[in-house]
Amino acid sequence: MASRTGIALGTNVGNRLANLREARNLLINLMPADTTYEQSGVYQSEPVDCPPESPDFYNAVIEIDFIGKPHDLLKATQGIEWKLGRTSSAVRNAPRPIDLDILYFDHFVMDEDILTLPHPRLTDRRFVLKPLLDIHPHLILPGDETTVGEHLRRLDSDETDPILIQTAW
Repeated sequence: MASRTGIALGTNVGNRLANLREARNLLINLMPADTTYEQSGVYQSEPVDCPPESPDFYNAVIEIDFIGKPHDLLKATQGIEWKLGRTSSAVRNAPRPIDLDILYFDHFVMDEDILTLPHPRLTDRRFVLKPLLDIHPHLILPGDETTVGEHLRRLDSDETDPILIQTAW
């Protein structure tokens, strides 16, 4: 049986829109036949917790069906990152062609060294909540009692509001 999972996509190197499209298409290829996906618009946001002079990000969220375990999806998303040119860096949050984060995986709640679900900073990041709102404004994450829309309304952050770049991509 397939699990519904949300994945955040971010890019701030190269052709950002092309990077998002290619990552989205590779994620869609992970889905079982005859299933549907949802995607947010593309938002531009200022870098958060990144090195000085880092370029602005393009961010989006996609929700897909996935057959397998959360760690199988993590391995697949990391493979997509490497395929699209992400490399290891000693610098935390260095600019990158693609960053894929699993936001939620059905109703799984887990906290391990390599994977925490739901994503531990999801409700603290405007650049994640805003696109997630496009596809799931009433989503309540596993272990939570508040919708993502309410989390966004209550967010107390210096982060600037992401700018919608385009809805269809």
